[in-house]
Amino acid sequence: MIDDLPARYHEYLERFVTQVGDVKAGAFAKYDGKLIKKLTFEDFTPLFIEYIEMLDHYRESLDRGDTINDLVIKLLREHAANLVLKPPPELGLR
Repeated sequence: MIDDLPARYHEYLERFVTQVGDVKAGAFAKYDGKLIKKLTFEDFTPLFIEYIEMLDHYRESLDRGDTINDLVIKLLREHAANLVLKPPPELGLR
């Protein structure tokens, strides 16, 4: 999923316009009860990579039956909101 970052950014831009509205990069808007900033590609890339990596670790932890730290869940929710994503429902992050 991290292989084509320009395509992932384009999807983000489409989600942003559809679900948040058409605002300039760097401007703030409300999404899912949170104030988020519309990201440039340079801001999007590390945040998206970190989100995908955290989500993978979270899934692995669930598979192992590990205790999940509330901070990890909070970070995943925040990253998802900033990326205008809904966390996968099967992970119970909502």
